[in-house]
Amino acid sequence: MTGNATDTILLAVTGWDPDVWVSEFAKAAPKRKLVLNSTDKDKIRYALVWKQRQGSLAGLPNLDVIFSLGAGVDHIFHDQQIPDVPIVRIVSPDLTMRMSEYVVWQVLDHHRLGMRYRQQQDQRVWHEDRRQPAAHEVNVGILGLGVLGRDAAQKLRALGFRVSGWSRRLQTMEGITTYYGKDGLKDFLKDVDIVVCLLPLTPDTKSILSMTMFAQMKQHGPLGAPTLINAGRGGLQNEPDILAALDRGMLSAVTLDVFSREPLPKDSPLWTHPQVTITPHAAASSSPQALVPEIVAQIESFERGEPLKNIVDRAAQY
Repeated sequence: MTGNATDTILLAVTGWDPDVWVSEFAKAAPKRKLVLNSTDKDKIRYALVWKQRQGSLAGLPNLDVIFSLGAGVDHIFHDQQIPDVPIVRIVSPDLTMRMSEYVVWQVLDHHRLGMRYRQQQDQRVWHEDRRQPAAHEVNVGILGLGVLGRDAAQKLRALGFRVSGWSRRLQTMEGITTYYGKDGLKDFLKDVDIVVCLLPLTPDTKSILSMTMFAQMKQHGPLGAPTLINAGRGGLQNEPDILAALDRGMLSAVTLDVFSREPLPKDSPLWTHPQVTITPHAAASSSPQALVPEIVAQIESFERGEPLKNIVDRAAQY
């Protein structure tokens, strides 16, 4: 069933200030009613969600579509009472560019020995490392070749890096060596110097960044032991394994933007480890100013009878 401009839209978010979303929605769709909760559930046709409370979408008999307000959708599936309606992922040029900026920034920082030089600055040491490899000597591997992974891969290739990518299913990209499936993951890991993880969090990928994976990586590349960058989801990583791999020299350095618990607890040893860079889940923040007009456009096209874009596969959970 499609709706009309008088139907109500539910905004169900936790951890974010809802006011900016309300304000932007009022600008983009002034004739539509956006509510944070409603006793008149029959009128709600659309739900915009981020880490919604358990059961907050239940009992909405005329709900047509659920829109995730972030790139990931694992937060939606934590709710055991999700209605059986289409779930739409956010795919936005703004969000994609923000993620690619982050990935390029961190890859270049590790490639150009930024962590080492910052430590030298703290110690007032003047020493140029003459072993700096060229970009074409370094293989950056992207775990996850969705919209975000593909864009980051293309930008890294433009900088001269060798780039490879791994995905669950076969994909091809010009100039990018691609692998897929369980057997392909082993081959992918044998030749990567910097691993960038942009995978969705699903039952199959939970804790994939673990000692089992680190043990399959080559240990003597142009940058020494491999480097890990995770800007996907915190549930993808086994944090004790990451620390152990660093201490054993299996990883040379890591950048983590996401964590199993957020905010990262103050007593986490990750905060003070000299080979760890931490950012506060800031790689690709959702911008209401950029995303709301795109959501409104999707609603309007849906109401014209056009198919929804970027629908989540419930079985795969992404």
